[in-house]
Amino acid sequence: MTIPVRPETTGRPRYRFSTRSTARWFVIAALTVCGAGLTLRVLADAAREHPLAAVLVVLACGMTAGCSTPARRRLRIRRTARRTARTLRRAAATAVETAETAEVEAAQAAAEVAEVAAVEARAAAMEARVDEVRAVDYGLLDAYEFEQAVAGLCERDGCRDVEVVGGAGDLGADVLATAPDGRRVVIQCKRYGPTNKVGSQDMQRFGGTCFAVHEAQVAAVVTTSEYTHPAVEYAEQCGILCFDRQALDDWSAGAGPAPWDTAYGVADHAVGA
Repeated sequence: MTIPVRPETTGRPRYRFSTRSTARWFVIAALTVCGAGLTLRVLADAAREHPLAAVLVVLACGMTAGCSTPARRRLRIRRTARRTARTLRRAAATAVETAETAEVEAAQAAAEVAEVAAVEARAAAMEARVDEVRAVDYGLLDAYEFEQAVAGLCERDGCRDVEVVGGAGDLGADVLATAPDGRRVVIQCKRYGPTNKVGSQDMQRFGGTCFAVHEAQVAAVVTTSEYTHPAVEYAEQCGILCFDRQALDDWSAGAGPAPWDTAYGVADHAVGA
C-alpha cells in the first residue's frame, strides 16, 4: 500500500519566535516612547522661550517618523535622541539663566524700592524737623534751650555726632558737631537780649580755645543779638564766623546757609555793629 506524500509548500516561510529579537524591539519601542515624551516636554517648556527651536524639534521628529527602513529608523532614533539631549541641555541652561536674571532684577527692584522709601522717610522727617525749628522764637528761650535749639539746627542740616557741651568748664564751646563734609564744627551760643551785644572780650575768650583746644575747622559764634565792631574785627582776623539774630533766623528758615556753608564762601553772614 502506497502512503501518499504531502507536497512541499513553496510559499512564505513561517515566522519563528526569537526572545532576543523581541527584547530588541521592546527596547527600541521604549526608547521611541521616551524620546517622544521628552520631546513633547521640551517643546512645551521651550516653545515659550525659543519657538524656533521647538519647530526644529518637531521637524526632526517628523523626518524620523517618515523613515521606513528599520536600519535608517534606528539611526534616526539615535540622532533624534542626541538632538533631544542637546535641546534639553540648552533649555535647562536657558531656564537657569532666566531664573538667575529674574532673581537679580527682583533684588535690584526691591533695593530701589527700599532706597526710595528711605529717602522719602528722611525727607518727611527733615520737613517735620524744619517746621518744628521754624516755629522756634529764640528770644524766648533760656541759655540751655538756646544751645539745644542750635544743636537741633545742626542735626537738621546733616551734621553727625552733634553734642551739647555748654556749661561749667566748657572752655568756650557749647555745641560740637561734624559737618556733612567731615569738618569739625565748634559753636559758641550767646543768648543775649537786644541791647546786649557780643563784645570783643567774648570773642577773644572763644578764639583762645576753639582752635587750640577744640581743634575746630569751622568756628562760629551764634547769638540772638548783634556784635560790636571790635568783636567783628577780631573774628575776621581769627577766622571765626559771626551769626547774629538775622543770620540765625535765615539759617533756621532755610533761607540762609549754615556756618559750615558760610566757611566755604556760599554767603557772608558775619554781621557786625
